[in-house]
Amino acid sequence: MVTKEQILNALSYVEEPDLKKDLVTLNMIQNIQIEDQKIAFDVILTTPACPLKDHIEHACRNAIAHFIDKNLEVQINMTSNVIGKQGAQVSGIKNIILVSSGKGGVGKSTVAANLALALHAKGAKTGLLDADIYGPSLPIMFGLEGAKPGSVEMPDGQVKIEPLEKFGLKLLSIGFFTDPNQPIPWRGPMTTSAIKQLFNDANWGELDYLVVDMPPGTGDIHITVSQTFPIAGAVIVTTPQHVALADAVKGIGMFLMDSINIPLLGVVENMAYFTPAELPENKYYIFGKDGGKRLAEEYKVPFLGEIPLLKGISDAGDNGFPIATDQEDPVTKSFLTIAEKVAQQLSIIQSQV
Repeated sequence: MVTKEQILNALSYVEEPDLKKDLVTLNMIQNIQIEDQKIAFDVILTTPACPLKDHIEHACRNAIAHFIDKNLEVQINMTSNVIGKQGAQVSGIKNIILVSSGKGGVGKSTVAANLALALHAKGAKTGLLDADIYGPSLPIMFGLEGAKPGSVEMPDGQVKIEPLEKFGLKLLSIGFFTDPNQPIPWRGPMTTSAIKQLFNDANWGELDYLVVDMPPGTGDIHITVSQTFPIAGAVIVTTPQHVALADAVKGIGMFLMDSINIPLLGVVENMAYFTPAELPENKYYIFGKDGGKRLAEEYKVPFLGEIPLLKGISDAGDNGFPIATDQEDPVTKSFLTIAEKVAQQLSIIQSQV
């Protein structure tokens, strides 16, 4: 008869590749069940977006076969419990991810929206907060122009904003509360107050990840968000050309300042190349090549991936259906890979705290 101790001993030889410790030490093996020649157990990953999920399951099966009995029937339930950033959490949010760029026009909002959708597609409870006060694009990208969030009374009597939901995401934007045709001259104190309300006065519920689409540049909103809320990490979006990279460096420098000190999760290179629909194998590097990769290498952070310059991507956002809602589109696979790498970096960072 197989024992629980034998199973734990066998699985103690399986290392979590990112965390560099075995699954038993990390308390990732739970709910062991034994019945004759059948065994079952749960592997609790640190994120549902783990890119090494299949590798870990395969290693567990090999360990059971090698150290116990290759004829055992093994059932493994690969599940997850997302690690949250240490310290005070905001309304049950485990990880706040900032998507930022040094300048406008590099597709930051597109990356933020599709990153959030990709994290949701991987099984994570995800929200998207449009913090770009000066040019909120979430209402257009999700087909929610004119939509207004409701309110809900909480158990403690507080009345909070109820984020809208679409494509499985919880969504909130300053654009839901303003007239899109009416310019608003935001002063510094007004912007910081509005941003704090979007975080604190909303009923986000329980989220594994809240992706925040930041304004371009390095202004008041960046400082307020970075110093007020427990930010888990930042993703930098750039295009390959020199002028965009120069501004991205300033954005990175801000997050690395001692007074802010937010971990960099990596760099996404948007508009990396152009591929004509009639010549899908061809790549034309209109804005230069590998600028984002060089930036990631310079700061010793992961290069999360490159997104091509395609009309279909902008059309999808303009039509209210971001490209990652189409599971068959090749670009969606790129965003799923980026999501896996972001979740992977967060798990590594949180495990080192």
